[in-house]
Amino acid sequence: MFRFAPLVSLTLASITLAQTYSATYLPDNAPKTTEQGQAGTNQCGTGHDQSSMCQNAYLNSLDDWCIFAPPQPGPDSTIGNTERIEVAWCTKDGHGTRLIPDGTITGAHFVQTPDYVQIMGVGDLTKINVPPGNDGGGELDPHGADGNGNPIGGLVFSSAFGDIAQIHEWTNFVSNSEFCFRACKDGPNAPALCQHIYDVMGCDWNMPGNYADGSFDRCLADTGEPMGVYGTSTFHQGDPTTPDAHPAPATSACTTTSSIGNGLAASASGSASASGSASGATTTGDASATASGSGSGSGSGTASRTGTSSGSPSATGGSNGAASFSAPGLQMLVAGIAVVLGAALIA
Repeated sequence: MFRFAPLVSLTLASITLAQTYSATYLPDNAPKTTEQGQAGTNQCGTGHDQSSMCQNAYLNSLDDWCIFAPPQPGPDSTIGNTERIEVAWCTKDGHGTRLIPDGTITGAHFVQTPDYVQIMGVGDLTKINVPPGNDGGGELDPHGADGNGNPIGGLVFSSAFGDIAQIHEWTNFVSNSEFCFRACKDGPNAPALCQHIYDVMGCDWNMPGNYADGSFDRCLADTGEPMGVYGTSTFHQGDPTTPDAHPAPATSACTTTSSIGNGLAASASGSASASGSASGATTTGDASATASGSGSGSGSGTASRTGTSSGSPSATGGSNGAASFSAPGLQMLVAGIAVVLGAALIA
């Protein structure tokens, strides 16, 4: 069932461990690469290029966001196979990335909370090189099994909390039919709210919310509960019983739009870019009905949208340390130990 940790240990972990990051960048001062072994670049310029190897993603608003996806099409370009080399695909021109072709996204829902922003939705993601078929997708995050991130060197930025800033804690699930991306504001709660060890559990379990097809909206919401933490217990992949996802926080002040787009057709070629001509993504195919899940760095394992999981425990349990928690209740305090000891407790 769930493993329990003494409350005093949680308190000490929260007090003694502080978040530290090796570097902080802005899009205009990032180096060419930020990690050894990086396949792409963090110096992306402006405009767009459908051959771009930019690995900077943005979560700014309903019509300005990105997800990571494979750089090349093909049956072997599953998220599990390409997680180390994914590139940014964005809805808005100007970031020096590839553009998500119009018509790819058929439903998108942007939620802003005090502690994170989140985009979630559905579409035909075979148009951005996620292969069709039975592959359930996978999870990307800034840690990976070796601390270099999946993709290696991937950076995330957001202007949702004010001026554009790097987001150090984030998690992104992508399948051929569904996606979700959460970017957590820097702070002591960020590692728990953007926990990355539940990489076979999928979007609905990690980021519950509105995944409706055929609609596009932006809403405000309270901060949700940290994934995997239930009172004084912490769930780990491989435990005999999988708990239900936390309920999605109630939303308010929602605004809707009929669609989102950038004018790039799915089969476009020669589109304007910062670095010359580019050819659009043309891979097509039917999206699978289930969402999210091959374990990041852990081999096979898929999860349906209901959250029932299979596969081996995650190999990406390493984490940045978390400081004391100020979010509501004991659950946020307990989340600290899940972040600090995530890899050690997975069995």
